[in-house]
Amino acid sequence: MDTNSTIAAISTPAGMGALAVIRLSGPQATSIADKVFRAKSGQSLEQQPHSTVRYGAIVDDQREVDEVMVSVFRAPRSFTGQNMVEIACHGSPVIQRQIVQLLIRHGAKPAAPGEFTLRAFVHGRLDLAQAEAVADLIASSSEAARRMAMQQLRGGVSSLLSQLRQKLVHLMAMLELELDFSEEDVEFANRDELRQLLLDVRTEAARLAGTFEAGNALKEGIAVAIAGRPNAGKSTLLNRLLREERALVSDIPGTTRDSIEEQISLGGMAFRLIDTAGLRQTTDSVERMGIARAQERIARAAVVLYLVDAATPLPDMLDEVETFAKQLESGQRLLVLMSKIDCAPPTSETAVKQLMDRNICQQVILLSAQSGEGCDALEDALIAIGSSLLPEEGSVVLTNARHEHALRAAIDGIDGALNGIEQGLTADLLAVELRYALEHIGSITGEITTDEVLGDIFANFCIGK
Repeated sequence: MDTNSTIAAISTPAGMGALAVIRLSGPQATSIADKVFRAKSGQSLEQQPHSTVRYGAIVDDQREVDEVMVSVFRAPRSFTGQNMVEIACHGSPVIQRQIVQLLIRHGAKPAAPGEFTLRAFVHGRLDLAQAEAVADLIASSSEAARRMAMQQLRGGVSSLLSQLRQKLVHLMAMLELELDFSEEDVEFANRDELRQLLLDVRTEAARLAGTFEAGNALKEGIAVAIAGRPNAGKSTLLNRLLREERALVSDIPGTTRDSIEEQISLGGMAFRLIDTAGLRQTTDSVERMGIARAQERIARAAVVLYLVDAATPLPDMLDEVETFAKQLESGQRLLVLMSKIDCAPPTSETAVKQLMDRNICQQVILLSAQSGEGCDALEDALIAIGSSLLPEEGSVVLTNARHEHALRAAIDGIDGALNGIEQGLTADLLAVELRYALEHIGSITGEITTDEVLGDIFANFCIGK
């Protein structure tokens, strides 16, 4: 892993804009930039103090390419921990490319995806969990996702994991001490105390791992499946919520053959709306495939909106909704939408009351996707569900699948040690289990990692970050 070369890349999104930023990082950052920059003050970038800006021009021999502002950041107080230069130029793609080509011609190397953040990790400016939070922050599509990424970037997850790791290190030290005095049959770690300490660590690790499902849903968008029989108004509802004609709407049953997914933002949270095929018995092989996919998407959704025609007779309506509700997992939230109320006779309050009394669903909403009546109430209900998933201010939440997988593996190691205590295993065998747990916790923050893991993580970053 070469971190001693000087790298350059465009850090702003591709395309034309008012301004663009080009980054340099490495030992020769200022000297390379000096070869193409002419400050109006005449001072070189090598002499420019930390965290200051100069106005001047980028030149190719005697030809002026663009007027720019150049910022200099000195090691180790820069983002990467190395000398850094940031060139703010006009946003023409032609200008951006010419400046990068000039920098490469004078000794810089093109940066790989995520290489600036990788260098920040290598030089101790960020741990691995914080580095991944940089990518999450860039990709955040809602206020909730931004807030969780910022908390992780500030070290919330890392701090808690560090506490857990220190406790395990302390327990390991006591066991290792026993090994040093094994011939004298000395027990430094009282097994009852050791068991209680391990249980405390396991409880906290399991609590943190348990936050992943909600954290990942808020990060990626809460999955909301729109389900119901054919012609219940599912596609019309999707279009109404999106405020655009995204799905085809027809009176012909079975029009929707495949799931359509779109994202909306409500109350600062992202929701992934999934319009599914109408649920019914059919001999059409293509429609059956669509229904099978619909059932898969419904099974994975955090929230299910089940549409039932408000004109359906009450006994049939109750039977239909109850049959559907039994197919859902206990953690899924079900909202029943009595649809097409603009076309049906006034709906009896008895229907709503009976659905709620049977604890079939979380809420019943009277709705017309065509006119929009009831859609505000539906959006409020979705916001309320999303808000219930939001972590309390200051609490630590996992949003990364790699972190959750590693933490679960660490819990397995702790469980192995707890079982070993019950079986009366010796200190060396207990230490093996704790070492396994420590390795997996350390892999989250990068205290223990491999080039292969780093390559997988930073390959998903954008170039210039």
